[in-house]
Amino acid sequence: MSDPNTPEPREDDEWASALAEQGASDNADDPWAAALAEQQEAEPAVAASPAPGAVFKPLGAAQAQASPRELEMIMDIPVKLSVELGRTRITIKQLLELAQGSVLALDGLAGEPMDILINSYLVAQGEVVVVDDRYGIRITEIITPSERVQKLNR
Repeated sequence: MSDPNTPEPREDDEWASALAEQGASDNADDPWAAALAEQQEAEPAVAASPAPGAVFKPLGAAQAQASPRELEMIMDIPVKLSVELGRTRITIKQLLELAQGSVLALDGLAGEPMDILINSYLVAQGEVVVVDDRYGIRITEIITPSERVQKLNR
């Protein structure tokens, strides 16, 4: 029979069973055995997995929307905004032949809206404007997520 002061070792823990065989008298001499016995006393006998809903609380309608304070944390994160006139593909030979004054034909047409990219993701389209001798872009259309997917496929 086992000693009521010594917890029963788990079958899957060979170290615990070996230390339990040494007996309770060895626990005073062996700090590892004492620590292991203390740990086994603190652990529940059967490790039950939590219920599916117990790990994460369900979000209510009020919690689903981010509060303004939570959004303040990301407001200072820098992003790269770029405007794309058009694209083209050239060979390495054509690339090496480029010189000052060379002209590359792009697939974008004159007067066509330009793509506005945030961190290389298309988010809007716009047209070029000049303000105080500087170029700018006037946003003419915000791209919805479904439209973004369609534009990626072209």
